[in-house]
Amino acid sequence: MTNAALFLDRDGVINIDHGYVYQSQNFEFVPDIFDLVRTARNLDYKIIVITNQAGIGRGYYTEAQFHTLTQWMRQRFEDQNASIDAVYFCPFHPEHGVGYYRQESEFRKPNPGMFFQAAREHGLDLDRCVLVGDKISDIEAAAAAGIPVRFLFRSTDSCHAAISISELVEVEQFLLKNLLEPDKQ
Repeated sequence: MTNAALFLDRDGVINIDHGYVYQSQNFEFVPDIFDLVRTARNLDYKIIVITNQAGIGRGYYTEAQFHTLTQWMRQRFEDQNASIDAVYFCPFHPEHGVGYYRQESEFRKPNPGMFFQAAREHGLDLDRCVLVGDKISDIEAAAAAGIPVRFLFRSTDSCHAAISISELVEVEQFLLKNLLEPDKQ
């Protein structure tokens, strides 16, 4: 299944969304995220983070600060035997971006650009992939990319195009079940 990936949004799925998190001291991991990633890796899924980072576009923090935090985050996953294959981010915002960052982008969710880029660069079959997001824009982007299994995590929104879950262990159980019944994915 090396052509499949578990796509994860960052803020709200990997870490508690405290709003524009860009420093490690404010980065609080969501319970069970390391277990989920370890299980997915053991099932031969690639782990790919897909994240809008409008805080860069708004001028709240820099791309360099984002990359520093990303490197720190990826090391925490490595330390837990749960490595991340890639992180894609979009710093643009069409209304609130400052200067260069104020623009529409095919990479800003709900657009599917980051998924398509990841598929090209990692040889993914998007119809074998899974997304865990916490916003409707995550679900819309994954649907537009053709990802059939979309989990909406701890959201107050409802979405007929996603499976609503309250714990990451539900995704882990789904992945394990579908290993035994791969044609149902």
